Amino acid sequence: MQTGRQRQLSTADERRETVLRTAIGAFAARGYFGTTTTEVAKAAGISQAYVYRLFPSKEALFAAVVEHCFVQVRAALERGAAEAEGSAAEAVLTSMGDAYARLISDNDLLLVQLHAQAAAVSVPAVRDAVRAGYARVVEYVRGASGGDERQVQEFFAVGMLCHLIVSLDVESVDAPWTRTLSAGITHY
Repeated sequence: MQTGRQRQLSTADERRETVLRTAIGAFAARGYFGTTTTEVAKAAGISQAYVYRLFPSKEALFAAVVEHCFVQVRAALERGAAEAEGSAAEAVLTSMGDAYARLISDNDLLLVQLHAQAAAVSVPAVRDAVRAGYARVVEYVRGASGGDERQVQEFFAVGMLCHLIVSLDVESVDAPWTRTLSAGITHY
């Protein structure tokens, strides 16, 4: 006998998204090297074998997490560009920077980015994912802002400084060195 509601099964794509969202939290908490696929599977409520069906290796899973984070970065930058007050490169870059600062107030996203940069040093698949993500984002920022090489480079340099400021929680330390690092930088 059928009721008015039928059970809808998850598709592989829905499961893949669930695993990615779960993996972001797991990798943010323990990093690439400290997180196992078993932990990700358990948190996602699926078997480790199913994780490997969706992602052929831990490297592939982490690379997909990195890509997912870069998609979020790009979306934030697009919102920032759309909200810019004017079309001058400085205005667009400032608005995109503000949007990025708001985005990295999500500690999981920030932590995954930091762990990805660390893992990129010794894991080629992660290095490739980080390179590809930055390549796309740098070209987007260049095109959307119309900024020159120096402006785009400075945009990313300040972004890396924002990572440091947020990860060290410099707002909680009143010292000359923290004031120097955070001068003129908005963080949330």
